[in-house]
Amino acid sequence: MKFGIIRERKNPPDRRVVLSPEECQNVLSKFPQAEILVESSPIRVFADQEYADKNLQVVNVMEICDVLLGVKEVPIDALIPHKKYFFFSHTIKKQPYNRELLRAILDKNIELYDHEVITNAKGARLVAFGRYAGIVGAYNGFRAYGLKYNLYQLPKAESLLDQQDLINELKKIQLPNIKILLTGKGRVGNGAKEMLDAMGLRHIASSEYLSKTFDEPVYCQIDVSQYVKRKDGNKGNKADFFQNPEAYKSDFFRFANVTDFYIAGHFYGDGAPYLYTREDAKQPDFKIKVVADISCDIDGPVASTIRPSTIAEPIYGYDPYSEKETDFMLENAIAVMAVDNLPCELPRDASVGFGEAFFKYVIPSFFNNDKDGVLERARMTQNGKLTERYAYLQDYLDGKE
Repeated sequence: MKFGIIRERKNPPDRRVVLSPEECQNVLSKFPQAEILVESSPIRVFADQEYADKNLQVVNVMEICDVLLGVKEVPIDALIPHKKYFFFSHTIKKQPYNRELLRAILDKNIELYDHEVITNAKGARLVAFGRYAGIVGAYNGFRAYGLKYNLYQLPKAESLLDQQDLINELKKIQLPNIKILLTGKGRVGNGAKEMLDAMGLRHIASSEYLSKTFDEPVYCQIDVSQYVKRKDGNKGNKADFFQNPEAYKSDFFRFANVTDFYIAGHFYGDGAPYLYTREDAKQPDFKIKVVADISCDIDGPVASTIRPSTIAEPIYGYDPYSEKETDFMLENAIAVMAVDNLPCELPRDASVGFGEAFFKYVIPSFFNNDKDGVLERARMTQNGKLTERYAYLQDYLDGKE
């Protein structure tokens, strides 16, 4: 089995990679029947020489490989027919901008495996960059807070080497006695929590957060069961919410009127209530003035997120009264950090973490007859057609929706 690590060709450039040089070596040690070729790249966070130093072959063509491993979408003209490809295709939610890509994949008889649908039998994702989105998103949020109030200047995350560098910078800052709210307890939320804990911030329960004042900065991490409630007044629970999101309404405002800085790391599903609306943000007791929206759903559950921001320009202002973008430094403006490709700012750490999971959960499936069904569940196309699991995309492909 010949694996090829392809060069990332999407713009803006992405420096991440599926397997680091060390992880490639782990694959070859455990599966001697595997071969790995690395396509030369001038932008990858691990230089060609780092792969060569691990006795890996760096090449300029990938045609002789069976399985091609990438991170972002492969441009249509770079797709090699009749290969197996792994990358984030951004098609499973019928994204219109990638319809032509999926059509080309079928036309070229490519077997597509999307990283986003590499799951276990219960549907939980096995490989993801979410933890690193949380780590960088929390850092960027503190950077935005310092800029909004002219308190301190943090360097941009992309200029630092790794997570420890980010932590070292955060430890230098002096925060006022603010209340920080973090939503979400998945990969993203817990990645953000790592940073709050590394700073030595005090973690308090929601009951204290809502009712007490403190003489130090504190944070509270809440899950969906604390920021929604059933419309009928009955006691709900997490499982019920995920099955019947339309039966719930937001119970977030009680947090919004005591929170200074909000980090959004939750998962938002179709039919779920918004956390706060544009009307909520207009209320005089709505206190949030800085939002790090890691989830970054546009015109969605976090009303102040009206567009994604970029690594180059990560912060914009939202005027709650006009509902339009403004200067984030203005007193009434909510400063919004909504970069939608945060792990790109920590490419080395993100690649190492992703590769460890890929080696653990995906690579063995090629050598054990896919006994756990990992490849089968992630295979979106085969023999020029959508597989049964992804047949729901046919009308999208045909331009009917």
